[in-house]
Amino acid sequence: MIYLDHNASTPVLPEVLEAMLPWLGPAAANPSSAHPSGRAARRAIEAARAQVAELIGASADEIVFSSGGTESSNLAIFGVAPPWSPDGRAGVVTSAVEHPATARPCDRLAERGYRVTRLPVDARCVVDLEAARVAIDADTRLVTVMHANNETGTLQPIAELARLARAAGALVHTDAAQSVGKVPVRVAELDVDLLTVAGHKLYAPKGVGALFVRRGVKLTPHTLGAGHERGVRPGTENTAFIVGLGAACEIASRSLDDEAARQAALRDLLLTKLRGAISGVTVHGALAPRLPSTLYVSFSGANGAALLGRCVDVAASTGSACHEGSERPSPVLTAMGIAHDEALGAVRLSLGRGTTEEDIVRAAEALATAYREVSARSS
Repeated sequence: MIYLDHNASTPVLPEVLEAMLPWLGPAAANPSSAHPSGRAARRAIEAARAQVAELIGASADEIVFSSGGTESSNLAIFGVAPPWSPDGRAGVVTSAVEHPATARPCDRLAERGYRVTRLPVDARCVVDLEAARVAIDADTRLVTVMHANNETGTLQPIAELARLARAAGALVHTDAAQSVGKVPVRVAELDVDLLTVAGHKLYAPKGVGALFVRRGVKLTPHTLGAGHERGVRPGTENTAFIVGLGAACEIASRSLDDEAARQAALRDLLLTKLRGAISGVTVHGALAPRLPSTLYVSFSGANGAALLGRCVDVAASTGSACHEGSERPSPVLTAMGIAHDEALGAVRLSLGRGTTEEDIVRAAEALATAYREVSARSS
């Protein structure tokens, strides 16, 4: 099978697994322990913390480890917006195309009395900065907008949003789960206070992530325990998975630009092959800066789920993996103004480090064959 679902999850790289293995066996001591094995585990965690920090241009003491992207975003949002606003600032600004890890915490804040504003996006899936200028005001406590959309791959203008937030005295969080390790992500350039990292989006295991917390930003923890991770995220650290995340970040930092260029070329080749074999292929988000790995397309007159059901040689998605199991159009495409039937025809093809030109040629042929079969059955 040709795996084109890297936005949903990436495979663990062999080098990452190799780095993890010692910490799954006899060396798996509690990193809080004072004996030599415990101290060795602590050193491994701190080395990984430095590796994560290096990739995003942060300091090691600004990295908090978590169980993944969802926990990191929840920790960021609830950490700066507790159940009752302590200073009266009760406004939260987000976007209409957020991952549920951000959208649902914002829903909860709205239930608690926060004023939540969801910025619209244009047909490219880019947030409306004019709407942001109106929405971000003296009452705004937090601006939380994803860096790269998980379906279209569109990169959002986080630095511009941060400037508006700074002028209003608000904090800024961005979910960078999809972008870290794929394109350059530097916290100083984005000017964010909080940034989410998800391990399984950049070739580390599922179940590990990180949250960048700018020095001076105070978070209210939503779980209580001992003083792990500066008391922000208590619980004994998962040494092996944290080491894996660190290794994945180091690998990404060594080849970021070259790998991005390689994947962008393969993505464009895939589109060329599809358009050469199928009429009526529409690309969503193509006119905005986007991830080099992501091609989100609709096939005229074809249902995306039915097409992938016939295309057994290609592993892909009809949108965000977290939205699967439903025939409703993707909320992201709906927010972009895409018509119902066209949205139902959308397929997300996301490339990765292991994707080859041969994979692209075979995938295009398989998708074209499936399209013809689906079209014949519906005619």
